[in-house]
Amino acid sequence: PLLSIYIYLSICLSLPFCVVDKLLVVTVATKETDGFRRFMRSAKHFNYSVKVLGRGEKWSGGDMSAPGGGQKVRLLKQFLGEMSGDERVILFTDSYDALFASGSGELLKKFSQAGHRLLFSSETLLWPHRLLEDKHPHVSQGNRFLSSGGFIGYLPNVKRLLADWSGADSDSDQLYFTKLYINPDKRKSINMTLDSRCRVFQTLHGALDDVVLKFEEGRVRARNVLYDTLPVIVHGNGPTKLQLNYLGNYIPNTWTFETGCTVCGQDLLPLSSLQELPSVLVAIFIQQPTPFVSVFFERLVKLEYPKDRLQLYIHNQEPHHESHVSSFLKEHGDLYQKITSVGPEEELDITVSRNTAIDLCRQNKDCDYFFNLDIEVVLKNKDTLKILIDPIVAPMITRAGRLWSNFWGALSAEGYYARSEDYVDIVQGRRQGVWNVPYVSSVYLMRGSLLRSELQDIALYNSQSLDPDMALCDNIRNQGVFMYVTNLQMFGRILSTENIQTQHLHNDLWQIFQNPLDWEERYIHPNYSRILKGQLMETPCPDVYWFPIFSDTACDHLVEEMEHFGKWSGGGNKDNRIQGGYENVPTVDIHMKQVGYEREWHKFLLDYVAPVTEKMYPGYYTQAQFELAFVVRYKPDEQPSLRPHHDASTFTINLALNHVDIDFQGGGCNFIRYDCAITSPRKGWALMHPGRLTHYHEGLPTTAGVRYIAVTFVDP
Repeated sequence: PLLSIYIYLSICLSLPFCVVDKLLVVTVATKETDGFRRFMRSAKHFNYSVKVLGRGEKWSGGDMSAPGGGQKVRLLKQFLGEMSGDERVILFTDSYDALFASGSGELLKKFSQAGHRLLFSSETLLWPHRLLEDKHPHVSQGNRFLSSGGFIGYLPNVKRLLADWSGADSDSDQLYFTKLYINPDKRKSINMTLDSRCRVFQTLHGALDDVVLKFEEGRVRARNVLYDTLPVIVHGNGPTKLQLNYLGNYIPNTWTFETGCTVCGQDLLPLSSLQELPSVLVAIFIQQPTPFVSVFFERLVKLEYPKDRLQLYIHNQEPHHESHVSSFLKEHGDLYQKITSVGPEEELDITVSRNTAIDLCRQNKDCDYFFNLDIEVVLKNKDTLKILIDPIVAPMITRAGRLWSNFWGALSAEGYYARSEDYVDIVQGRRQGVWNVPYVSSVYLMRGSLLRSELQDIALYNSQSLDPDMALCDNIRNQGVFMYVTNLQMFGRILSTENIQTQHLHNDLWQIFQNPLDWEERYIHPNYSRILKGQLMETPCPDVYWFPIFSDTACDHLVEEMEHFGKWSGGGNKDNRIQGGYENVPTVDIHMKQVGYEREWHKFLLDYVAPVTEKMYPGYYTQAQFELAFVVRYKPDEQPSLRPHHDASTFTINLALNHVDIDFQGGGCNFIRYDCAITSPRKGWALMHPGRLTHYHEGLPTTAGVRYIAVTFVDP
């Protein structure tokens, strides 16, 4: 308490009168926008008392793209009309695009030091009439032109400022104040001046390069590097709203290095106290060939959200994926509250389709949220829907190994992507929070009530020049609605849809280069990582290592791919597929090269087999080169076994692709020199053994069913 009194007295002694308790902040807000709520949060943080004028009135002061704002002057003049007190200090400021960066003590001290009884915000650009430039008084340093977005003064002086106003609500407040300022007599009688060096007010228009964030202990300021000042109020006037949004992600203490995000837990819907969760319309869009579509639908089913509170809108433009959609609908469609499915045969334009989905939620008062989910989104967090309850918020997802994400940190002057200063830190998780951003795509949640209020009667995805996603965000920004992206939790990633092959039965097998993480999750055995930790490695015979490497799905897909291709060799010695055209120990097989899988198989060997080789055969390092990699088929009535032989390799990989005693009987591999047979091959497990000289072996007879193995002669 003593320290607080000391600070208070220090402030008072620096002022002509102790006016800390006589400050009143006045603003005009006819409706509560996201910007207004941000302004009020910053005011509350510094304990400002704010009087809001115009609540509930219709705004008639123009759209701010042209001169206007007279309504603000009228309301302020009316409000101050009956007020008295020579030392009452009035701070008038815009609120939709402004925020406080410091408290009243600093504000009043800087006002006192200005040496005038009325202090106006300043800017570098003259608006609205360039012809008045020569009439503006010159300043020794700083901005020369008045900005009507903020001023502070003693009540009598503010009244004198407003006394001559008789304009219409649509007239220009900027022009009115400017004419008073450039009139020497008026300027003197009102005792007004400009905050030219931005000590109190910082306008951003024309000064974007001058303003940076200054991180202090537990709080953040805006710093004007041109004048080396710390403004108290930051105003995103003109076309600088997005830069203010960026600054507002930090100022005054929204996010700091010491605390992280301080507001992320505020205003959340208490789901645990609700009798039933909000109703959500999930809109799914398939616009192009995309890998792992069946996995997408598997994850959709696993979302931790009551299915009877979910409606689905599915628009598939790609014939290749009709089977995936129909399979999902057949197996799980009856779980959901309602499903609307639009197929490629309807040839529905994607813009029309997205607007249609929005309208389904907009026109249904029971639709609490609209959840956009493009097919390339890998949504791994099962609680995503529960986490995202907010006006418009997107879970941050990125493309593996790249800085590509589903949000933009900034926009260029042309309205396209620009990188914000904090973009990389947000994408890489070094700064975690809920971030006000100008663009989101692919996956985002929108409040249904927002679609039925601020965003009503707008075809959100329509634009003459922008694609649907950019049009959506542009239309939302134009309504003053904020969009957010959160990286407080891990949500998933986004697939690459470049160079997608569609000519195969299981095209996902070919995704090991484009989407390696998804390929691994789909096709590598879930216990593979334990091998590299010295676990799950068996040695059934001398120098023969047995370990899990393929998932059941990988085995099934590879077998089905080969059977779909169907061009099995006859098992004879003559073989035009290999150099020399003669196979000494032939099998009934299909080479990886025949199905266009040679390059992908080599990548698999490098990434998943080579590390095991180097662990089991210390000192030997392989580049996993091969001439022969193939899938062998053993059938009692075709080729049941394989005679004793050496492999033409340094080491061989023999990977079982189906189950003994389920898919076939018999089979196995016998290492003759060691009198050691492996007669119970495990699906997805690989045998790795030396090829030449030592490990003379044979394929034991398959007595029933069909046995499949994938064989590779590595480093021939």
